Amino acid sequence: MEFEDAYQRYFQDVYRFTLGLTQDGPLAEEITQETFFKAL
Repeated sequence: MEFEDAYQRYFQDVYRFTLGLTQDGPLAEEITQETFFKAL
């Protein structure tokens, strides 16, 4: 699986998970981006 495919497939799942933890949309998006950056 290419990285871009994984990003497209799992971004929403990771975002919803972090949003549930933080209850803060912009923070959840930042954490999600950082998660994929580290995975890259």
